[in-house]
Amino acid sequence: MRSDAAVIFDVDGVLLDLTAPEEDAFFWPFAKLHRLTGLSHDWDSYRIRNDEDIIDEILETHFGRKPAPAERQAVVTAYLSHLASDLHMKRLQPEVVPGARDLLASLTGNARLGIATANLLEAAALRLAACGLWDGLKAHGFGADGGGAKRQILARAIASLDLPRDRIVFIGDNLNDVEAGLANEVHFIGFSRDPARTRRLAEAGAERICNHHRDTLKHIEDALKL
Repeated sequence: MRSDAAVIFDVDGVLLDLTAPEEDAFFWPFAKLHRLTGLSHDWDSYRIRNDEDIIDEILETHFGRKPAPAERQAVVTAYLSHLASDLHMKRLQPEVVPGARDLLASLTGNARLGIATANLLEAAALRLAACGLWDGLKAHGFGADGGGAKRQILARAIASLDLPRDRIVFIGDNLNDVEAGLANEVHFIGFSRDPARTRRLAEAGAERICNHHRDTLKHIEDALKL
């Protein structure tokens, strides 16, 4: 495998399509443990778009104080256990973004691969593993664990690579992904099958935009001279 280049992926919207049942699984522990229902599924409605920070914000609102680490961990443990059970029993089936499998296959051996996701890393790993995609990404897998905005998660992934910034590509589908790529001074590719979203990504500063992963591969090869 070539070790002089890397491609880091956001997960939802780039590799997997987040389904409504998967969203429900994230909020299930709040109902189970604290009888909290009707919580917003709009990830942008929370202060920081990061699963760990969202859990803290919901619990803080509920308790009227900052939650103790054990209180957060109880939610995390319940969520991961529930998610693993649902995946094992096939009550949940993650959906792979069209073209993502071929994209990863084309890049394997040509660059180091990883993820920078606002999901808890174990949750992302469970979902990707259910689709047979995790093994090729886990060497540089970073998630919500440790908190922080996407630019901080991406920074942790970059630190694990020990590569010049111009040898790293980050692919995302949200405005916070654009900001993360620009803030960390790596090549950024904005991906979405939604034309309105790709326009917003371009307006936010993404210079490379695509709506199919065959074009994503072309952008990667051009950026990294593969």
